[in-house]
Formats: sequence, C-alpha cells, structure tokens
Amino acid sequence: MNVELCVAGRDQAAILANLMELYVYEFSDISDRDLGPDGRFGYRHLEAYWQEPGRYPFLLRVDGALAGFALVLERGIVDPGEPGHLVAEFFVLRAYRKRGVGEAAAVHLFRKFPGRWWIAEHEANTPAQAFWRRVIGRYTGGSYREERRDLDGELALVQTFGT
Repeated sequence: MNVELCVAGRDQAAILANLMELYVYEFSDISDRDLGPDGRFGYRHLEAYWQEPGRYPFLLRVDGALAGFALVLERGIVDPGEPGHLVAEFFVLRAYRKRGVGEAAAVHLFRKFPGRWWIAEHEANTPAQAFWRRVIGRYTGGSYREERRDLDGELALVQTFGT
C-alpha cells in the first residue's frame, strides 16, 4: 500500500472543498455547525490556503486513489510569535481507516515540517483523541505533552511535541 501526501494545487481546491464537506458532516453530531442555504457546510478559511503564506493544503492518496486531506498551518498564524506547526484539519476516508493510512500521512507531515507541533481535537471527538495519542506516542516514544484548553469557546484536548 503506497500512501502519499501531495501538496494540493489551486486547481485542486474544489476536490479539497468536496472532501471538507464529508469531514465537517462527520462532526455534525458534536458541533453546532449548520448547513448553509446552498446545502453545504463550507469552510471559511479554505481559500486562504492558496492565498496566504504559512498555510499548506495536502491531498492524501493511497495507491493513487483519493483518501483524505490535511491542512497544516505555521503556528504563528494563530499564536503570534509561537514557532512550529499545527494540524488545522486532518481527514481520512472511512474506507482507509484502521489500516495505517492516517499514521503514515501524519508521519509524512512531521518529517516535512520538523520542529514543534501542536495538535488539537474537539473534547467530544474521542476517536480523534485516541488516534493522535497513538500516532504521536509512537512517533515520539511517548515524549509529548497533553492538556485541555479552551479554543475559541470550545474545549479541546491538545498535544504538543517536537520532531
């Protein structure tokens, strides 16, 4: 199984937007996001990934087939003066879960952007928490910090570590 994390070009923005709809839908039972009048959830920051420096959009492929995406930010965008990167969004299609695809994609990211990392999961998203604890734990040999924080009015679990 060949797992690739490829930079998503501006010409692939519609593909990423379509995947984003699947991703946001999965959270509709734990978030208060409503559908827009066009029947889509949308993602207000998506266009910025092709317009602003420090934002990195990726498509995830398995053996050439589309399997998900990752959005990475330089941490200074949300925490001025803070070094490192954060995973803004990370999604693996259900058909590819529990097969090592997500972990392989995460490791690609950690290697691509060495340094400090910051990853947060919604407090009610226990599957994501379990995933990131396992992946980060294996990658760092258990050397990471975890804390609960209020992020924009929502409680989240946050892992920080260095690569």
